[in-house]
Formats: sequence, C-alpha cells, structure tokens
Amino acid sequence: MENVIECRNITHYYGKRLIYEDLSFAVPRGRILGLLGKNGTGKTTTINILSGFLQPRSGECLILGEKIGQMNPLTRRKISLLIEGHVQYQFMTIEQIERFYSRFYPNWKREAYYELMSRLKVAPHQRINRMSCGQRSQVALGLILAQDAEVLVLDDFSLGLDPGYRRLFVDYMREYAKAENKTVFLTSHIIQDMERLIDDCIIMDYGKILVQMPVEELLGKFRRYTTQVEADFKLKDTEGIYNPSVIRSSMELFSMLPEEEVKARLAAQGVGNLSVERVGLEDAFIGLTGKY
Repeated sequence: MENVIECRNITHYYGKRLIYEDLSFAVPRGRILGLLGKNGTGKTTTINILSGFLQPRSGECLILGEKIGQMNPLTRRKISLLIEGHVQYQFMTIEQIERFYSRFYPNWKREAYYELMSRLKVAPHQRINRMSCGQRSQVALGLILAQDAEVLVLDDFSLGLDPGYRRLFVDYMREYAKAENKTVFLTSHIIQDMERLIDDCIIMDYGKILVQMPVEELLGKFRRYTTQVEADFKLKDTEGIYNPSVIRSSMELFSMLPEEEVKARLAAQGVGNLSVERVGLEDAFIGLTGKY
C-alpha cells in the first residue's frame, strides 16, 4: 500500500532531554493511525514535527511524498491540522467562521460543515465563544471536514468532550474517513475512543516505540494473566512478559505470546493456576507501559 505519511529515523531532544531516537513509522493511504503514549512521551512533539512547526534533531518526515520542510504550498493545502486547543477566532459566529475558512481552500465543502452543525442543533448566528467546550470542538471538526483534505493530523481530538460528544466525534470521523478514503494520524488521551476509531496503533514509551501494529492484531494476541502467589514473590525478568505486579497475594502480568508458552515460562518459576483473559486497548496500553 502507498504510504501517505512516513517518518524515518526521527531523533529529537529538548535541551539535553531525549524525547525519542530513530523513531520510524508509516501510515498507508486510507488508514487511521493512533499514537498512544503517557504524558511526556512525545505525542505532541510528533504532531508538531508532522505539521512543520518543529524541526527534529535528525531524520526526516514526508507527507504525500514531499519532505515537510520543503513542501510545496499546493501540497500543504491537502493537509488538515487540528491542534490542541481547537477553534481559533472564537469571537466569530458559526456562519462567519465558515465563510472565513472557505476562502483558503479551493475544494471547500460547506455542506459537510453545516451537516455537523445541524447535528449539534446550533444556530448559524451563534457565537463560538458562547458555546460549550464540546460544541467548540465539534465546530473544529466541521471545519476540518469541509477542507476536504487528503490527510488529517489531529492532536488530542477529544479534548473537553463529554461522552456523548466524543461518540459523535468518533463515529462521524470514522464514517467520513472511510467513505472518502482519507488518511488520518491522531492522538488522544481517551483510549476507549481510539479503540473505536483507529485501524492501527503506535504505543510509545519514553524514547521508543513498544508496539506498532493493527489494533485488531494487537487485541487478538494480547492477554492478561492473573494468579495467586506469596505476597513477597518477585517474578524474574522474562522475555515477552510485560509489567508483572503483585498486590498483596494477587499477581497480574501481560503478554502477546501464545498462552501455552506463557504458562510454560511461568511454570519454570513455580507459578501456576493462571487465569487468562482478553483485554481492550486501554488495558493493553497499561499492560505494555505500566500503571505508573
């Protein structure tokens, strides 16, 4: 599949602090990729690099086959960006901001914007600064959709949204992206929403990628194991076993290895009577990165 976004061996520091080293990933056309990581792991840094606002220490990023720092303005018009904080020009009305944005985008689809506004049940003359945070976020989404860009880069898209608005955002975005064959790269702290929206995920820890694969594949492999042990029991480091922890006498650990292999490796350390269960994306994220 054609890669619409490519990052190759990106290394970046803030002062002497390493954010990540040799970070590489690609987003094929028509896929929705979610970047997951704890605070401070470099999610917004990656968004800023993809947006051209930040130059990495080394490596390169390409969107639609062009290096971001040397991108033709005509190519840049094919990219929509939603930054953390959402709508600017909040003194405008619903109608005014649509007219303002439309002059910058030759393929502007005002019907996409007003369809979403109708779902919000907001009047054209309503001022954005008098709307709730969730409604303002939906205005931002409407402006993104109306641009009819090939590539969407969305940072913390669920900021300030209550569960109903988040569900509207997620369902509308996925339906739109799939129907129009859009390529989407996004971040969010609400991992339940990501599970419903994205095709592929990157899970980052400090300075590195832990997992990069389709969500369906990750959840098909990832399991939580629990058992009872002595309160002072400590599991030796074992390849393929993630973040074992013991609280009182209950031990929990995670793995993507086949179940029989996990049981064999733990049996070698005297651990048995394992209970196993499938997990969702949030538990897989915690299992890989740890609770703290």
